Amino acid sequence: MGHPLGHSFSRQFHNNRFAELGIDAVYCNYDLEEIGMLPGLLRQEPDLLGLNVTIPYKQAVMQYLDELDPLAERIGAVNVIRVRRLDPANPSEARLQTRIPGFSLKGFNSDIVGFSMSLKPMLHEAGIKGGKALILGTGGASKAVFVGLQELGLEPTYVSRTAGDNKLSYAQLTPEIVAGSRVIVNCTPLGMFPNVDICPDLPYEALTAGHVCFDCVYNPAETLFMKKSAQQGAAVKSGYEMLVGQAIESYRIWTES
Repeated sequence: MGHPLGHSFSRQFHNNRFAELGIDAVYCNYDLEEIGMLPGLLRQEPDLLGLNVTIPYKQAVMQYLDELDPLAERIGAVNVIRVRRLDPANPSEARLQTRIPGFSLKGFNSDIVGFSMSLKPMLHEAGIKGGKALILGTGGASKAVFVGLQELGLEPTYVSRTAGDNKLSYAQLTPEIVAGSRVIVNCTPLGMFPNVDICPDLPYEALTAGHVCFDCVYNPAETLFMKKSAQQGAAVKSGYEMLVGQAIESYRIWTES
């Protein structure tokens, strides 16, 4: 569930997984022009048991959730929902007051699992055990990245178009700040297909072989952000591993007993 969904990888991944495991299920894309369409979607799809949530609804969807996994609550963003239909014939369920009548929704965040799994070996190889990190962008994925970096012992700061609490503007991003932040994570859509000729506005010349530059974008496989970072010797990685990791965690959430 998101808008737009032309870049979505999940449908093919999950349908292939269902086929390989012999599970009678299908994964569909729901391109919703606004988040208010979610209750109607649930009523129109009687077999819908779970959802992934992507741009731009990872935070907006929380108003419809009845329960949050503690990690998702800490992050403040949701990208996985487990859907339970209430049984009107069951008195205890019929009395439940839920955000969307007839449904109980629980939210999770699998982005942090995929991100941490993908970044951790890069930090080990670079010998990074702490220090400062920069997160480019402040959308839903950035919230999971922020907590993930903290869990890995780093001190993250957001970078956005405007400055604020624990948030730098791109105009404030000096070569000295970039040089002193050995981990930089792009959580913006800049460079995503088809707009492959753009990238975040950084002083790339301040990067070194001691830097790790991670791009949450997975299409194309090498973004302009990655190319310019690698030219300075930095270790780079796209968001593909993160995407696979969060998808596997989504599957676990939907199918756990």
